[in-house]
Amino acid sequence: MAWFKREIKGIITTTEEKKEAPDGIWNKCPNCKKPLHYSEQVENQYVCHYCGFHLRIGSKEYFSVLFDDNQFTELFNNLHSGDPLNFTDSKKYTDRVAETQKKTGLQDAIRAAHGKMNGQEVMIACMDFNFIGGSMGSVVGEKIARSIDYSIANKVPFIMISKSGGARMMEAAFSLMQMAKTSAKLALLSQAKVPYVSLLTDPTTGGVTASYAMLGDINIAEPGSLIGFAGPRVIKETIKKDLPKGFQTAEFVQEHGFLDFIVDRREMKEKLASFLKMLTPVTPKEEKVIEPKG
Repeated sequence: MAWFKREIKGIITTTEEKKEAPDGIWNKCPNCKKPLHYSEQVENQYVCHYCGFHLRIGSKEYFSVLFDDNQFTELFNNLHSGDPLNFTDSKKYTDRVAETQKKTGLQDAIRAAHGKMNGQEVMIACMDFNFIGGSMGSVVGEKIARSIDYSIANKVPFIMISKSGGARMMEAAFSLMQMAKTSAKLALLSQAKVPYVSLLTDPTTGGVTASYAMLGDINIAEPGSLIGFAGPRVIKETIKKDLPKGFQTAEFVQEHGFLDFIVDRREMKEKLASFLKMLTPVTPKEEKVIEPKG
């Protein structure tokens, strides 16, 4: 039974000397539960290479995926949420915003930037779910409006990446008015004949779905994304019926005509570049007129 007894002291590292793996190095796929190393996630554009599940990511990761060499210029980063209602629930709204800004390093639930994608100038606004559930407040609406103004002024295609739980209740009607505001701005973008592509990611719900997320010249989504207005649980409790299988997934929404395409994130950049080339009007070259002799 020598194997059972430790005759020679082989383990000499004390508990205090042991090193833990740094946070964020390893992640677990929510779908297949297999471990994913950070370097593998980056290489595979944050898609599980075992089952193809699309991990939830934020604006930092989307910008790195879409912009050439991750080079871009961020705009309108000086906008901050106000507190028009002096709202307080479990804590003051101003305290909640400040706490979330410190925790996430974000100013609000959206970032806007312009740069090049496959050599073509684009304007991208991307939402971050980590900031109060990606809720749509006045800052979100204002950044989208200014991004659209930039696209119109510079004739640059606009890409909107939605990831949101809906309107921000702490701003009440100020939040709901962003639906009308952004929709009106998109109408001006359409009149200017500037392409608009809407990318819906997991999750896209509430007032975001009911406004700018569904108004693209092309509406696309990532596989398996939750897309809807009210959540499935709320709908089930309201209608008192079981919902169809796959209800409110991107595949279900596409089948019922609300999406044009479902695109794998690993192919997203190429697909978006192709869509924009098709949508961007080509300026006809002046033809040289040759007059007949004599």
